[in-house]
Amino acid sequence: MDKEEYDKLISKNHVSRIAFKGGEYPYVAPFLYVFDENHLYFLSTMYGKKIELYKQNPHVAVEIERFSSDMSSYTFVTLLGRLTEVGAESERKHIREEFVDMIRTRGLSSNVLAALGHSPTEPLEAIVDGDRNLIWRLDEVTDIIALKNA
Repeated sequence: MDKEEYDKLISKNHVSRIAFKGGEYPYVAPFLYVFDENHLYFLSTMYGKKIELYKQNPHVAVEIERFSSDMSSYTFVTLLGRLTEVGAESERKHIREEFVDMIRTRGLSSNVLAALGHSPTEPLEAIVDGDRNLIWRLDEVTDIIALKNA
C-alpha cells in the first residue's frame, strides 16, 4: 500500500496491537490510539507488564488491521518505532481530549474506560481531568510494512 492508503487505514481505525520486546517472547497488548496525521498516540495505564517492558526497551512494533469476517479482504500496517512519553502538560491534555472525542464519535461503550484505568461509571471527561495514564507517541519510525490482498 502507498502512504495515502495506510494513512486512511490508520485514520479509520482506533485499535492497535503493540508488540514489546520481552525476554524469550514478545509481549503483545491491544491499545486504543488517536492519529493526528503525523503521529500515533496511545493511552496506557501506569501498571502492568507493558510498563516494565517499555522501561527496558521502548522500541516496539505497532500493528493496525482491517479485515472482513471471511478474510476475503484485509489490510494491515505495521510500524516499527520507539514509544516516547509525552511530557508537556498542554500536549497531554490535548491528546486526552482527542481520546474523549474519538470515543464519543466512534460510539464506543463506556466500558472502554476500564482499559484506560478508569471506572466505566465515571464521566468520559475523567480522562481529561485525571492523570491516571501515561501518554505515548510513536516516534523514530524506522520501517512501515503495509499490505493488502489484491
